[in-house]
Amino acid sequence: MTAHLLDRRSHTSRPALPVLDDMALPLARLHEACGPARRTLAMLVAAATRGPVFWIAPGWLGDRLNPDGMLAFVDPARFTFLAPGRPEDLLWTLEEVLRSGTVPLAVADLPDPPAMTPVRRLHLAAETGAQTGPHAPLGLILTPGDGGAPGIETRWRMAPAHQGRDRAWHLSRLRARTAPPADWRLTGRPGQWCMTQT
Repeated sequence: MTAHLLDRRSHTSRPALPVLDDMALPLARLHEACGPARRTLAMLVAAATRGPVFWIAPGWLGDRLNPDGMLAFVDPARFTFLAPGRPEDLLWTLEEVLRSGTVPLAVADLPDPPAMTPVRRLHLAAETGAQTGPHAPLGLILTPGDGGAPGIETRWRMAPAHQGRDRAWHLSRLRARTAPPADWRLTGRPGQWCMTQT
């Protein structure tokens, strides 16, 4: 009889989307971005993808993305904006988009972090989309404050750290299944980012 030892290493490496030098997001999974610059972080993720992006945001809030601000990071023409009218439709819409596998990135701008059961459903929907659709979709939820959705693959926090005319951000990896927490200073501009670990 052969005894198999257990270890913490993953037996299969999951394909990932390289966003920045030290930031790669596993595909067919749900990730969380939080903090005051979470939408800027979502633009960086969108810029790393090719093809359409679905952006899901509450229809009852007047907070909308400015295409002129997006243009510095990514072409706004790639975005399809969805504005569900009820809170329960936000996660349902994200789940359906991920399950279809028709877009490489689906972003949901949420008023609060979701619970564990919806997060698990979103992971399963993304895995189904990777098997049946043309893309291995990446799900990204944007949550206020320091986030806190349970069961997500990674959680990133981004905040402005500008000094005078120099644009900079503080980027933190708060949670990841395969990497420890870490902090970076992000400077530069689209296509020429510089990450310095702090």
